[in-house]
Amino acid sequence: MPKQQPTGASDGAAAPVVGVIGLGAIGEGVASSVLREGFPLVVCDVRPEATDRYRDRAEVAGSPADLVRRADVVVVAVVDDAQVHAVLSGPGGGLAAAGPDTTFIVVSTISAACVEAIGAESAGVGAPVVDCGVSGGPSAAADGELVCMVGGDPEVIDRVRPVFDAFGSLTVTMGAFGTGLAAKLARNLVQYGSWLAAYEGQLLAEAAGIDLGKLAQVVKASDARIGGTSTLMFRSTVAPFGEEDDRGLVGAMQSAASLAHKDLRAALELARTLEVELPLAVMTEERCDDIFGVGTGSGTVRP
Repeated sequence: MPKQQPTGASDGAAAPVVGVIGLGAIGEGVASSVLREGFPLVVCDVRPEATDRYRDRAEVAGSPADLVRRADVVVVAVVDDAQVHAVLSGPGGGLAAAGPDTTFIVVSTISAACVEAIGAESAGVGAPVVDCGVSGGPSAAADGELVCMVGGDPEVIDRVRPVFDAFGSLTVTMGAFGTGLAAKLARNLVQYGSWLAAYEGQLLAEAAGIDLGKLAQVVKASDARIGGTSTLMFRSTVAPFGEEDDRGLVGAMQSAASLAHKDLRAALELARTLEVELPLAVMTEERCDDIFGVGTGSGTVRP
């Protein structure tokens, strides 16, 4: 298939034909961003209304296998394990239709078992697959501003980096195949856990008669000064500090843990008075030392 040149390409470089399977909240944004950057595009979705929007701007494939035969780089943006297997696996799936130069990018958030199965199947047909966890949501996808957490062969990742650049603002290679989606699951854990903390904070505030809009206002303003959930994510390990670590830093973390214990105990005392249950707050107070790196590290996973 003759290749076209994206508007941003230089030195006469040919643009890969990009295929997007799944035009949901993320896939729609990926497809739009790829088009905006001048890449030739092929799309596929089980919903005709999703592909109809592209008929005057891109090719529409009748099946995942049909799309794979037309594309050089295939972005899989379906919802779950079952859908990933439905579009990629088996004799009629996309992997079986791949040519020697086809590269797959899986941006679906799926289980580790599904990642492993797709990796094994792709190895069997000789088609490289890169797993890519994405963060930022539909608006970031539409703006080409997704944060991409990528796992796979470094040479393959470098080869398709222009496609990552088309729909993402930051691409970080996390490691071997499977680590991209593992990083996305870890990222989600941070997000959902912080939302649970916000929920418990609102429970306490509401029981104390506080306007929740005002609480949100002060949380947002103070987060801008002290940072959000990434504030303590500055170390290369979650293991406790050791004798070789800077004593000044360790002392600061011990002081921070002590203050956290005090503050959380005060919050829990108020919760008991107001008859509010805060199980996450209880667990956080119990593990404060581990959070700040000055505990026993009993909850950490060792390599």
